[in-house]
Amino acid sequence: MTRRDFDPATVRPDGRRPAKARLFDGGVSGPYRGFVNGEVLGTQVTVLTYGNDEPGTGPVLHVHPYDEVFVVQEGRARFFVGEEVIDADAGETVLGPAGVPHRFVNLGPGRLQTLDIHLSPRWIQTNLE
Repeated sequence: MTRRDFDPATVRPDGRRPAKARLFDGGVSGPYRGFVNGEVLGTQVTVLTYGNDEPGTGPVLHVHPYDEVFVVQEGRARFFVGEEVIDADAGETVLGPAGVPHRFVNLGPGRLQTLDIHLSPRWIQTNLE
């Protein structure tokens, strides 16, 4: 597939250098294996990784002052976003809009693995449960 969505000559590099940070350590146990604040990479996006093997479990109800995008990488999840209930399978994405309380659980069977993209240079969260 060939894409040409913009003219590269219209974008000037801003002087930032490439950056690298470890998102997670494969030897760490638990559902939250790691995160990288965007400010570490010089960007406005923070990335978290979450996973569990126990159907019915997931993060507590919480809220952020910015949008969060969930990428289901493995398994099946049920998202509770405000008044909406959204089931998502591996390969699907779900939006948690800024200021809207949300949580999700593993629907099983097997592992749920997500990549959670916070549209903020830092992870900012208030737990509601």
